[in-house]
Amino acid sequence: MGVTNVQLKVKNPRSPTKTYESKFLVDSGATYTVVPSTVLRKLGIAPQREEEFSLADGTIIKRKVGNALYEYEGIESAAPVLFGEKDDDKLLGVYTLEALGLTLDPLKRTVHKAVLRM
Repeated sequence: MGVTNVQLKVKNPRSPTKTYESKFLVDSGATYTVVPSTVLRKLGIAPQREEEFSLADGTIIKRKVGNALYEYEGIESAAPVLFGEKDDDKLLGVYTLEALGLTLDPLKRTVHKAVLRM
């Protein structure tokens, strides 16, 4: 099974000149986008709450959640961000995909503009 990685910018919504750009694994099974906590702190993004998350193996973990601005190929939007811990991968989650108006084609393993519905 192939994987899809995209180049994504993460910004502080209150100070959009503070940015971080990196490759993220697109994970249509992940609710929120995961960014290392150290990066989010450097950007000045603070957590607003803590949530429980279920991993693929059923393990329940707790992580802090805040808000970030995201940019992909010139498209920009805000969405929640999960504060990743030491061994957490950088993931682009479904809330951010939807906020950016994007979708993952699971057969071609590509990200493209979604057909938006009202």
